Parts: sequence; structure tokens; C-alpha cells
Amino acid sequence: MEPFRWHVFVCDQQKPEGVPCCSARGSGEVLGALRREIGARGLADEVQVTTCGSLGLCEHGPNMIVYPEGVWYSGVTPQDVGEIVGSHFQKGVPVERLVRGDVAGMLAEIKANRDRMLAALKAREASGALPDDLNERIRGFQESRAILTALELDLFTAVGQGASAEGVAGAIGTDARATEMLLNALAAMKLLAKRDGRFFNTAVTGRYFCEGSPDNARPALLHTAHLWARWSTLTDCVCAGTAMPRAEVDEGWTEAFIAAMHRNAAERAPQVVRAVGAEGVQRMLDVGGGSGAYSIAFAKANGLLYADILDVAEVAPIARRHIAEACVGDRVTVRVGDLRTDGFGSGYNLVFVSAICHMLSPGENRDLLGRCYAALAPGGRMVIQDFVLELDKTAPRWGALFALNMLVGTRGGSSYSQPEYAEWLTSAGFAEVRHVRMAGPASLMTAIRR
Repeated sequence: MEPFRWHVFVCDQQKPEGVPCCSARGSGEVLGALRREIGARGLADEVQVTTCGSLGLCEHGPNMIVYPEGVWYSGVTPQDVGEIVGSHFQKGVPVERLVRGDVAGMLAEIKANRDRMLAALKAREASGALPDDLNERIRGFQESRAILTALELDLFTAVGQGASAEGVAGAIGTDARATEMLLNALAAMKLLAKRDGRFFNTAVTGRYFCEGSPDNARPALLHTAHLWARWSTLTDCVCAGTAMPRAEVDEGWTEAFIAAMHRNAAERAPQVVRAVGAEGVQRMLDVGGGSGAYSIAFAKANGLLYADILDVAEVAPIARRHIAEACVGDRVTVRVGDLRTDGFGSGYNLVFVSAICHMLSPGENRDLLGRCYAALAPGGRMVIQDFVLELDKTAPRWGALFALNMLVGTRGGSSYSQPEYAEWLTSAGFAEVRHVRMAGPASLMTAIRR
């Protein structure tokens, strides 16, 4: 029995950033266009639209299936929707250019994607990594703080019908650079749209966050912003049983920070080693190497590799502890130093800089990469791992949000774009600059010393 003439299943599967999926390829926009077109043509009682999980053709999305015929469409764009509705639903003629008819090829692709997914899930489970939804909840305060700051500043009203970052900063009396970082993060969160360097409110923010709208909720939401400082003392309040001033940063901050970084790095290190390759590397320099997780992984992948980790005195004992636990102390050593000012030595085949560039200003990064170049032997490789933003700096989403983390935590750090990294590397003298995309919000920039 089929209560509707046609039943359309549209994949809207969301996967980690960097992993192909219909959502990342615009299935949300396709769904919106499909529902609007069906309503506009008076077909709401004949066509049922249902979102679904992965259909297995992730690299060719957005994907949809139309029943009762069982027609599979791939690579559908919002511009294709009118043709599908008019031809398929009104005339009964499928749009052949979008139809997937190679059944054997489809089955092979679906099975291959399924096998990769199961292998990835098994590996993730074995690593003890936090589930994505739990990690999202734990880090949810970053998005909350960005929204609350925008509301406190009445940023959405300043955006109005469209404005540049400089225009918004001028209207609300803020720093232009910091305002652009906040606007980019809000665009990454889909609370603003960015086109040709200008920002625009969405239907939701225009309705609920802008002065003059009958449904403006900003005055009430400012109460939530006022609660922020008190909520930041929640742990101390639970321990003491009463309200108290915000506690100062305790002496255990470094240990906790490095422990968190080690957990992330240990999970990601095997993927990085596979992407970079450890073969042929005799000497490696790990700048700001923290716990040593990456040097340890490279040393385990190549029994002839010797690695030097450079970090501050407070971190060195922690790194040495992890190195000893990994039984690679004969080939991985720690050198105390300041990555902002010290020379790094010379003759290295690989210089690795992970999660460091975002802490530094553009000028500091230029200086850092110049010293890295000097440390490499001719033909040696430079590898940077960090959030590498797209050209407009609104993706990956966590990278855009992390820029705000650097805004509140450093003097001049930020998340930087691929063109910025490429320009710094080229200016330092590097050749063969490449952007290596990886699953997740961080990726690699690689280069060779001439």
C-alpha cells in the first residue's frame, strides 16, 4: 500500500568534517528546494519527502530515491529540483541525466563504503576515542559563547540587510579583525551567510535576533549572557556549596592541557604518519611537540628514525614520561627551548609543527617557518598540522570557531587559510607546497626545502 503517489527518500547523513557525505555536498539545500517546489506546484498531497541516512553513494551526493519506481538520483543540486518535480512528478518521466542505472557499479560502491565505515568504527572504538555526539556536547560552550557575544554586541542588527566585517565593526564599536573572526564563526554555524565578502542574516537570525523584528528575542536572551560568568564558577560552587568569585588558574593547568592534547594526538597520530610517511626519515624535529605523541608514532613506524622534541621546561617532564612509557627513549629526546625565538639546529629530514601556528600571529609564523627552513637539510620536508581554513574562512566549522578560542587566549593567534599558509611557506623558500586534506577539521600543509 502506498498512500502517496510518490515517496522520495533524500539522504541527509552528517559525517565528521572531511568525510564525504550528502550533507556536506548540500543535501539540506536540496531538501529545502524540493519541499518548496512541491508546495508551489500543488503536489503536497501526492509527494511525500522523507530524510534518511546514508544510501552508500557518498562521493556522488546528494542522493535520493523515488518510489514506487525505485529510481536513484545522484549529484542532485537545488537547480535540478524544478526539473525533477516537473518531469518526474508531473509527467511521470524520470530525469535521465541524473539517474543512476549502473546497478553493479552502485552495489560495488555501496559495499566498499560500508566496509570502510565499519572498519573506521571498529578502529575508533578500539582507540577509546569519544563518540562524536558526546564531544560535540562537551565543546558546545564555544558556539554558545559566540552567539551570546553576538547578542551582547547586537551584531545581528548591525549586519541588517548585509554588511562587511568593517561595516559591522564600525557600527558596534569593535575591532575589525576580531569582528571578522566572530562573523566567520557565525557563518560556519549557519547563523549568517557570507557572499563576496559580505555577511547576511538568515531567516532565523533576522526574525529572532534583530532590532525591529516583532519576534526579536534578544532582550530576553541577554539574561543568559549575564549568567555566563556565574556558570563559569560552577565546579567551585558545587565543591563549596555557595557562590564565590571566579577562581584563578591553578598550577595543574599545564598537566591537564597536555593530557588533553596527548589524547587527541595519540588518536590522530597513526593517520598523520600514514599521510606523511616515515620511511627514509633519519632525523625529525617536532616543534612544540607537547606530550611527544607524534614523535613517538613516527619512531614506532620507522626503527631508524631519531626525533627531537622542542618545548618549554614545564612540558618537558611530561613528554619524557610518555616517551619512557612508549619505550622509545633511545631515539626520541626532549630539548627545552622557546619556539618563538630559538634556533632549531640543522640537518633534519622532517620538521613537524602541529597545533602551533594557530597560537601565533602572521608575523610570528613567518619567522617560525624561516627557522624551520634553516633546520632542514636540502630536500627535507616541512609538515604543518593545524586548522586550515577555506578561502572565506567559514569552513571547517570547528576551525572557524577555534579562531575565537585563539582570540580570547592569545595575543595575536587565529586560524589561518590555505592561501595564507602557502604564502608563508613560499616566502620562507619552500617549494612543492601542498594542502593534504584529512578527516576531521585539521589538515596538513606540506612543503620541501629546495
